Amino acid sequence: MSSIPPETEGAADSGPLPDEPRSLRLEDWLTVIIMAALALITFANVLVRYFTDSSFAWTEEISVFLMILLALVAGSAAVARDQHIRIEFFSDSGSAARRKALARFGSLMVALLFALIAVLSVRVVWDDFRFEETSPGIGIPQWWYSAWLPIVSALITARALALFIRQGRPGAFPEVPVEKDHSKEIA
Repeated sequence: MSSIPPETEGAADSGPLPDEPRSLRLEDWLTVIIMAALALITFANVLVRYFTDSSFAWTEEISVFLMILLALVAGSAAVARDQHIRIEFFSDSGSAARRKALARFGSLMVALLFALIAVLSVRVVWDDFRFEETSPGIGIPQWWYSAWLPIVSALITARALALFIRQGRPGAFPEVPVEKDHSKEIA
């Protein structure tokens, strides 16, 4: 059973959907690279622990950092694809104008939130650098980890603003709400 919705089945080989940004390849590739790194680090640690009864000290710290980075990168892709969390009862019902207004309000709030996180986290990075904070596990500079928060938050802000613009285009919301078949999402 195919998990591709019938209306997009033919478009699967022709690239991204018309409203999906082509630049999502960045997030998709970063997701693949981060997942591969997590798998390799974890597998190496399991092998070392199995054969030597000790483990690499750095694997937990790096794995936690990669999982946080993965969540942020996946969040960016979800915002760009308009798949972020929302209550569909409210967002997918009512007139096209109401759905458009709610969707654009949601996109604007996501952009505002992550812009605020990006701005405030620059101070965290500066403090980590200025006070020469080191990571607790392996003692590398803490700003190596924290520097990614404002960068990815700025990326999510840009994705949310691009979604806001796409949602403002004519025809972005059909007059009749489209019913989703959730049984295919699970398969």
